[in-house]
Amino acid sequence: MNPVLKEVGDHVAAALPEDVVSVAQRLDELTVVAQAGSIAKVLAFLRDDDQCDFKCLVDVCGVDWPERERRFDVVYNLLSVKLNQRIRVRIETDEHTPVPTATGVFPSAGWYEREAWDLYGIYFADHPDLRRILTDYGFEGHPLRKDFPLTGHVEVRYDDEQKRVVYEPVKLTQDFRRFDFLSPWEGMDRLLPGDEKASSPPQAAAPKG
Repeated sequence: MNPVLKEVGDHVAAALPEDVVSVAQRLDELTVVAQAGSIAKVLAFLRDDDQCDFKCLVDVCGVDWPERERRFDVVYNLLSVKLNQRIRVRIETDEHTPVPTATGVFPSAGWYEREAWDLYGIYFADHPDLRRILTDYGFEGHPLRKDFPLTGHVEVRYDDEQKRVVYEPVKLTQDFRRFDFLSPWEGMDRLLPGDEKASSPPQAAAPKG
């Protein structure tokens, strides 16, 4: 266990007892689980406290756990250049509960939160410009959710007659699909061309005459 990270984790937990759910260190990385409604307060403390000094927001990303009641994690990765330390802050939310935006603490969170909204559907309350950032304006759904269909809902193509891009419902050409997960080296019940050579005994060399 890294003693520096342990000291930082204990300090954060003691300073924010009502806002921090847990602090853990694993694989030499410190993770703070916070209350979703307190995320701005926790981030501001980590940025401004002299013992923390995490002034750089590296990124904000989402994680989908569809079997959980609160299916989404929102993960904030912070860096302290002064202390040469990193910390991960994690909160949980669901499809309908907004998460307070972190743009008031770290303005750079704006595009990260737009990406999490676009790809996961995580809503950030009071975000100044919460629009899609990677998918098209007419895109349906959130493509990084684990229950999102691999084929998507619509397909995009250029119609040469209409001279424009058109959206059409996905049409699978197969009536159904079968997926064979068997290794190609297992379960073969027939010989491939050339296999007979491996099982035949070696032939004696012809006598030299």
